[in-house]
Amino acid sequence: MMPPKPEARPDRVSLWRYMKLFRQDILSAQPARLYRAWMAEFRTPFFRSFMVNQPSLVDEVLRARPLDFPKSDRVGEGLRPLLGNSVFLTNGETWLRQRRIIDPAFEGGRLRDTFPAMWAAGEAAVARMETGEVEVEAEMSHAAADVIFRTLFSIPIENEVAAETFHQFRAYQRTQPILNAAAFVPLPRWMPRGFSAETKRTARAIRGLIAQLTAERMALIEAGDAPDDLATKIMTTTDPETGARFSTEEMVDQVAIFFLAGHETSASALGWALYLLALHPDWQDKLATEAEAALAGGMEFGVMSKLKLARDVFREALRLYPPVPMMVRETVKPERFRDRDLPVGSQVVLSPWHLHRHERVWENPDGFDPGRWATENGKQCLREAWIPFSVGARVCTGAGFAMVEGPLLLAMLLRAFRFERVEGRDPVPVAYLTVRAKDGIWLKLTRR
Repeated sequence: MMPPKPEARPDRVSLWRYMKLFRQDILSAQPARLYRAWMAEFRTPFFRSFMVNQPSLVDEVLRARPLDFPKSDRVGEGLRPLLGNSVFLTNGETWLRQRRIIDPAFEGGRLRDTFPAMWAAGEAAVARMETGEVEVEAEMSHAAADVIFRTLFSIPIENEVAAETFHQFRAYQRTQPILNAAAFVPLPRWMPRGFSAETKRTARAIRGLIAQLTAERMALIEAGDAPDDLATKIMTTTDPETGARFSTEEMVDQVAIFFLAGHETSASALGWALYLLALHPDWQDKLATEAEAALAGGMEFGVMSKLKLARDVFREALRLYPPVPMMVRETVKPERFRDRDLPVGSQVVLSPWHLHRHERVWENPDGFDPGRWATENGKQCLREAWIPFSVGARVCTGAGFAMVEGPLLLAMLLRAFRFERVEGRDPVPVAYLTVRAKDGIWLKLTRR
């Protein structure tokens, strides 16, 4: 059985119809030809956008000349209430300064330091899971949020502030489409953005809770009593060029994106990975066998080198269901791609969703095959056409973190449970903030 894929829209629709489809789900709003096209142009009365699927052009935009293609403000419009001026939305000097402070916290050695917190979150997830029919997407959100709170602030999800932040975030997700009207119509800064009262309320609540955690941590740092976790590392790192640290307000912005990107994306990928394994019991049994052998010795960072199949399955889930389905950049000077002129201010859309399933790039693009990464095609595609974390200067800071957390949690869950699909309840992928299932991912769990 092939993994579910949204139906494409008819080739030609009116702008009004397109905007309506786009607001419901950006994946099914696109025509099928994008799975074969190297490049496509979309015109509206307000802007021109170009989807770029040719691997060499994707490389040009993301890796070779990132400063010539800054992040488009249009996507940021929908996330600004929660993320403020976080590293996810900024450009230029502000972004460079933020990365200089944040990146050291996620360097190789730090992953080893955060591993015990990930392991503890995995054990807690296994203990929480029940047998029978379970909506695993919500469970994975819970587990991934737990990982973030433990690694960032050394507190489990059961902590009162952590639990309330998670609760408010679930409410925020339901109110906030990935793009609002400002993504289509360039609005002046002073004009209201049309966010719902609930979006504004939940964003305010989340930022207030994060501010509380951040202020408490600042006090512990000043008293010399702070735990050596990611929050302490980031808040005590000085910019090597200016000597400045993040203020409490700036830190709230950054924690908001760590929480959004760090738990939302991992939860999406883990939920889909479990569903894919339920569709393919042969791969599931192989992974369970690997997990039993690798994890038998207890908590040790060295187990990661033994979880090769878990890594390949997680990679394949990220390929088929990339949590961030599209990234938007903007041209700052005239460009020419594939004999087409891109005027200044054009939107350049890079779509992991389409690139990862591109019919002229991948063998068996819509099929689930963790073994593909050992083939020549798979190795080449991994280098040139697999971009769930983006690539180049703006690669996700937490990419290495996610590639430890994902395979580890998968292995721990598969060692404890067998996952089976529930007849008639196959998930339908839709893109909200990330690629999620329309009505959740329901699976039947039994203990191994």
